[in-house]
Amino acid sequence: MSTVDLSGRTVLVTGGAAGVGRGIALACGDAGAHVVVASRRDNGVDVVHEIVDRGGAASWTQCDVADRDSVAASVAHAVDRTGALHAVVHNATSNHSSEPHRLEDVSAELLDEHAAVSLRGAYHCARAARPALEASHGTLLVMTSPAGIEGSATLPMYATMKGAQRGFAKSLAREWAPFGITVNVVSPLAFSPAMVNAIAEDPDMERRLNRRVPLGRVGDPETDVGRGVAFLVSADAAYITGQTLGVDGGHFMSI
Repeated sequence: MSTVDLSGRTVLVTGGAAGVGRGIALACGDAGAHVVVASRRDNGVDVVHEIVDRGGAASWTQCDVADRDSVAASVAHAVDRTGALHAVVHNATSNHSSEPHRLEDVSAELLDEHAAVSLRGAYHCARAARPALEASHGTLLVMTSPAGIEGSATLPMYATMKGAQRGFAKSLAREWAPFGITVNVVSPLAFSPAMVNAIAEDPDMERRLNRRVPLGRVGDPETDVGRGVAFLVSADAAYITGQTLGVDGGHFMSI
């Protein structure tokens, strides 16, 4: 049971159909928000049903964050459906984000794919949602990764985009502060479909991961990451902006 109160607030979550995005959507729904689950495929409808079955309110919108018009339509859906938009959580990532690669093997097409979802997606979300967030004194939240803070030898493009997202969010936090809009970043360590598949192939991986985390376990997308996000998009966090919150069991402590 959530102790955060999001009653009367509308939260749009990109990439909300699975993994961390699904966990965020469920947690915000439990806290009382109307959750707009934005996803490219209609599997986001399943998350809407989960939220509603638990007594919450939610709706689905088809959204490709790389497409400006698609993002604008999703924001319009949120405002038309509920009358306001209080938070946008940009969680969507490229389908190639977990595929190991070396810089010399990165094509221009792969680079553009990463940038289109992580960076241009954040840009499209910010541009489309700005008027509604100003009206509600709301918040934009960008989901990053430890790779964007400390780098990654095996995921250089993913790390680059996640690091750039932090610079984008911090700059926007300064620009939008006079309008009453907060902008923050969350860096989670939690089970994702890709991680679950990797553990299935290498059962010892979970033990190795747990040993690297001071709290001794990988986070849960809903009860750990989702509840942290729910707090940051609540009225209780209205004086927090330009910050990166590590929801990672203490894995990375030098943010």
